Amino acid sequence: MIQGINRIGLWSLYIKEVRRFLKVQTQTVWAPAVTTLLFLVIFTVALGREGREVLGVSFATFVAPGLIVMGMMQNAFANSSFSFLSGKIQGTIIDLLMPPLSYGELMTGIVAAAVTRAAMVGTTVGLAMLLYPGVSLAMAHPWAVLWFGLMGAVMLALMGLMTSVWAEKFDHAAAVTNFVVAPLSLLSGTFYVIDNLSPLFQAISRANPFFYVISGFRFGFLGQSDIGSTNLAVLWSAVGLGVFNLVLGGATYALLWSGWKLKS
Repeated sequence: MIQGINRIGLWSLYIKEVRRFLKVQTQTVWAPAVTTLLFLVIFTVALGREGREVLGVSFATFVAPGLIVMGMMQNAFANSSFSFLSGKIQGTIIDLLMPPLSYGELMTGIVAAAVTRAAMVGTTVGLAMLLYPGVSLAMAHPWAVLWFGLMGAVMLALMGLMTSVWAEKFDHAAAVTNFVVAPLSLLSGTFYVIDNLSPLFQAISRANPFFYVISGFRFGFLGQSDIGSTNLAVLWSAVGLGVFNLVLGGATYALLWSGWKLKS
């Protein structure tokens, strides 16, 4: 009889998921780092000329944190969205459903592995950006870097897990990536401050949870953000993201518990 949490099973699932993406780390860790670095090169060359500054720092320093956490979120989604989907397509979904793991343990193991991949990608991108001329990654508020980075990775990992339950083929997951995740990431203030937008688009940006992740993560490095004029606004954003992830986690758990598209 397994009493309480099945620690061995949870750890085994986590290690399985981590080893899965590490076997192809060129594709899952290093390639995203190179792609994100190319974003930095292109946008700093195109928009960062003549000593342009944003929020009192060089454009390269401004855009670097946003690119780091954007890469983290996108890879967290990619990792968790593959788990159930590959099993359903290959007919091996039973290997995840049959072990003595509760739905909470199943969700925790997959999400934790996705967050691990996000952290590895973020660290790799950050180290690469330190070598880029004009980029400073000195942290003004380390807690914000850790919290918003974690909340962003967890949020996208949960979204990816829900996508893998719903999707029936890789085209479905790719559609969510291309038409939901990518637009929300690129239109969240990664390359600009929303004060430059019209009031309508500012309101739309503030309804985008990705905006709070990217701006809060940037606040951890620069000590400034476009969330609000005070640090209290950033704190409220941190609390709001935590609550949002709790709700998203509850919805994901309910979806797994229902067995929709998993047991039928």
